[in-house]
Amino acid sequence: MSHIVVRGGHEIPQSELRWRFSRSSGPGGQGVNTTDSRVELLWDLGASEALPPALKERALSRLANRLVDGVLSVTVSDERAQMRNRQIAEHRLASIVSDAIAPPPAARRATRPTRGSVERRLTSKRKASQIKRSRRGQWD
Repeated sequence: MSHIVVRGGHEIPQSELRWRFSRSSGPGGQGVNTTDSRVELLWDLGASEALPPALKERALSRLANRLVDGVLSVTVSDERAQMRNRQIAEHRLASIVSDAIAPPPAARRATRPTRGSVERRLTSKRKASQIKRSRRGQWD
């Protein structure tokens, strides 16, 4: 794969990604001690040219708590095979970046409750009050 596709057809080229491998503490039995199946995918968002400036600023502000010196890190040790962990890491990176560059949700427009909903709420309150009132005199 030459790039990772994120929202709106934007792509992160493989040349901007750095990989690190280490021994995993996850599944694998004795094989865990000999194979570097844990994967860490690093992407320098601050120096990246993959996103337009507006989306890059949005991603930097939304991912501020996940970045270390502008670098986004995704670590995966879910599977026994390194290749499968690499695929999972790429999907997670795409998902994180996609969520980060998504447009903000539409502003909520305040509305008044309907007459029926107000009446139902008040009726249920009266009913609960009546039930509690009927319990009062039993243990006096």
